Amino acid sequence: MHKLNWYHVLAVAILLLICTLPVAWAAPAPDYTTTYTITLREDGSALWTVEYRTPLATDEDMMNFENYSHDLNSVYLPQLENLMQRSAAQAGSGTSRQMAVDNFSGNAVVQTSPTGTFGVVTYSFSWTNFAVTADGSLFAGDAFAGGMYLAKYTTLIVRYPHGYTVTGAEPVPDQQGGDGLVWYGLRSFGSGQPRIVLEKPAFPVLPVAGGIIGIILVISVFIIYRKRTSQLGPDEPPGDPGEQEHTLSEADLLSLEERILQLLRANGGEQFQSEIVKVLGMPKSTVSSTLNDLHQKGIIQKVKKGRENLIRLVDNHRQSSSAPVSPE
Repeated sequence: MHKLNWYHVLAVAILLLICTLPVAWAAPAPDYTTTYTITLREDGSALWTVEYRTPLATDEDMMNFENYSHDLNSVYLPQLENLMQRSAAQAGSGTSRQMAVDNFSGNAVVQTSPTGTFGVVTYSFSWTNFAVTADGSLFAGDAFAGGMYLAKYTTLIVRYPHGYTVTGAEPVPDQQGGDGLVWYGLRSFGSGQPRIVLEKPAFPVLPVAGGIIGIILVISVFIIYRKRTSQLGPDEPPGDPGEQEHTLSEADLLSLEERILQLLRANGGEQFQSEIVKVLGMPKSTVSSTLNDLHQKGIIQKVKKGRENLIRLVDNHRQSSSAPVSPE
């Protein structure tokens, strides 16, 4: 006799209990729904929940639902446990992983909402080693060796642990958002489907956040540096840490202007600003301010040469003068 594959047993297990509902009481209305929810855990285990919801439109519906509820834990739940244990054993053989199912529970409640009164039956159990874990990744789907079938009005939801992202899902889910993937029936999945690949970031959230903050700070400092550099001029980088601008008296200022003029005349009437700073041994900002004054007075010109300023005396100031420099 041909031996049933585990997925056939799984289908029988779920359908036996779910389909028993319309047999136990009235046939379901077209708007009944069945929802399978598989919640994956970081250790590879999964919590399965099967919810069947059907309207209770008549007193007979209500009576049949109450009778079913009375037998749920004594009849239907043990049947589910027995069949699912056999299913997990066969799935374990097919994947070479030791699997087990436990923590079975069943519940039946009547829910009333603005849309009507419904009977809701929920079964749940845990499945050990349902997914594969490797290097912070989760791979789920190989347990569905023969695929999976979703009947009409049936929904499959696969949820995954917080912090993981979906890097692969076959077939493409009908809906994805938050921490779940959703497929709707009527549809059939191929062998090993639905297949889901989940990845977890290699670094914790806080260090990554700290790294982002550090990058922002570096960028901010760079922007400030560039802004200050553009204000000083291409060849006028900010002074060394701790350098303070000298406040010069009017006499000192005139003396510094004369020293700059003498230096320019000694070098043929022109010299790079960086060389002037080096020879005078004065702070860059002080020399820059003095050069700006001379430029405003029309005594010198600033000519850009690449990233530097070439300071050049205007023609009528190339000769030495013993008198203090004054505005023309």
